[in-house]
This record gives sequence, structure tokens and C-alpha cells, in this order.
Amino acid sequence: MENRVDMQKSLEQLEGFEWPAPPADTTGLVKAAHNLRKRPIGSLNAHELGRLIGQDIGLPWLLPIALNVLRETVADQRLTGFYDDDLLTAVLTRKSNVWRSHPQLAADLKEIIPLLEDTSPYIQENIQEFLTQAET
Repeated sequence: MENRVDMQKSLEQLEGFEWPAPPADTTGLVKAAHNLRKRPIGSLNAHELGRLIGQDIGLPWLLPIALNVLRETVADQRLTGFYDDDLLTAVLTRKSNVWRSHPQLAADLKEIIPLLEDTSPYIQENIQEFLTQAET
């Protein structure tokens, strides 16, 4: 995984291929994913990152960005009580092979987890599952 990625490029540009247009009767999520793949990755917000990551789209490029967003917003949780659980859940619930393929990203996530406070029981379950998978 490359640390220096051109944030002005889209996933289509980074991956080197365009997806065919989705069928007209497809779901909103599929349409959104197709559209988000065309946008510069540096312009994606936490919600959009979570949508793509949750569908295992563009992980080599998007996971590092998502981890930066999570790291940068930990202080917001302490100040406002709000944290982007959707993005955190999308990141935590990737399959173990993703973390085995990218051990530095797993290590980065392990550094972020102890900084979180007052996470919901659902997030705690996801954290435990991630930590178990990351150890195997």
C-alpha cells in the first residue's frame, strides 16, 4: 500500500478502470458507490468513506484516509460526545484478510481504539471481534 497517494485522483483513476454504468433499477447504495468512485478521494467525507469501505470498495486507498479521519476526530468525542460510529463500524468490520494484508493499518487502528470513550455495546462487540481477528 502506497503512503503517498494523489488525493485529487478518483478510485477509478487509482485502480485504472471504470465500472460499467449500474442498471437503471439498481439500489441507491450501488448508484452512490458508482458515483463516489468518480470523485477525488480527498473530497470524500466520513459518511461517504464509510459507505465505500462498508462495501469493500477501494480499501487500499480509503482505509488510510478513514484511519486519519478517526484519529483526528477522537478529540471531538471527548468535547461533544459525538463520534462517527458509522465510519468506525465500517473500518472495524472488514474481514481479517484485509488486516493481515495491511498489518500497519491494523496497528494504526489498534492505537486509535484505546482513545475512544463511551462506545456503544455494538461498537464494543466490533472492537473485540477486530482485536481477535487482528491477533490471528
